[in-house]
Amino acid sequence: MSTNLDRSGPSTTTPVSSGFERMVSERMELRLGRFERLGIKLFGVANCLVSFGKLVPRFDHLVHSITNMEAEFCDSVPPVDEILVIPDLRLHEHLGKHPMVAGPPSIRFFASHPVFDHGNQLIGSVILIDYQTRDLDDEERQSFADLASMVEREMAFSALYQTQLEVIKQNRNLKRDSLIDPLLGTWNKSAIIRSLKLEMERCAKAMKPLALLIASVDQMEHLRDLHGIAITDMILVKTVSRIRSCVRPFDALGRFGTDLLLVVLPGASHLVVTAVGERIRASVLMHPEKMNDVDTALTISAGTASTDIFPDAEPETLISHAEKALLSARNAGNNCVVQATPAQPDMII
Repeated sequence: MSTNLDRSGPSTTTPVSSGFERMVSERMELRLGRFERLGIKLFGVANCLVSFGKLVPRFDHLVHSITNMEAEFCDSVPPVDEILVIPDLRLHEHLGKHPMVAGPPSIRFFASHPVFDHGNQLIGSVILIDYQTRDLDDEERQSFADLASMVEREMAFSALYQTQLEVIKQNRNLKRDSLIDPLLGTWNKSAIIRSLKLEMERCAKAMKPLALLIASVDQMEHLRDLHGIAITDMILVKTVSRIRSCVRPFDALGRFGTDLLLVVLPGASHLVVTAVGERIRASVLMHPEKMNDVDTALTISAGTASTDIFPDAEPETLISHAEKALLSARNAGNNCVVQATPAQPDMII
């Protein structure tokens, strides 16, 4: 069993098809590069660029390169919402005076096709650049439109994927919220029982023991009557924090009842869980809580049960053993940890 996963608190993942995710998560530069290489091959031009506002930032690492100069020229041409073909830039009324047309690198041919989003809003352009005069016939113009349409579909696909990721994230959060206790941030009762069942199956297959611990603060009912629910809620939150500091990252912690906390310890024997229980007991005892400006000593009782003592126990039975051990701890005067033994009478919850 992997020990680098934190199961002490809620954590869920929703798998996404790895091939699908890999395909759409490629860097934008690589995705645009496919269309640009296709445009160069299809039209036999010096360069094809896909622009979504500014090209220079894409090529700023190629300072003083031809590509960087081409990008700078393309950025100086305002985007248009229809196909634009200029066979000879030197003859153009405005662009003919551009320093990159009149001088180096002497760009001669420019063509641009608009790219729209799903709402028919102009978002970019597919641009062709060459250093000799030329024109696009009807067939080439249709191919140019097809290339722009391919870019539009790619961008729509990317937007759809981003929407899907957001939905997955929202669903993951909703699923997570349904499994956690809103006050303590631990697993809720149904989730911690599910975690126990899964861990018992894993440990059985790996031929490893599993232990669980049920604990509660001994003074909780008295404090609730004396100070109210808000104070006892605060004590529960702090108790959870102390328990987390005493268990391993991959042990699961959940709220099992109003004042009951359940810890699932995969791979732990009865000796280990008893030691953990004593560590928790000492941690709570060493940190009195200030209530109405008065330090109030708190103690905790815990009952433990383990599969090395009860090898054939079902999850519900193992919980029952731990509950009876907790009752024994309370009957013994509180502030202690009791290990369940086969001598205790069976009780199914």
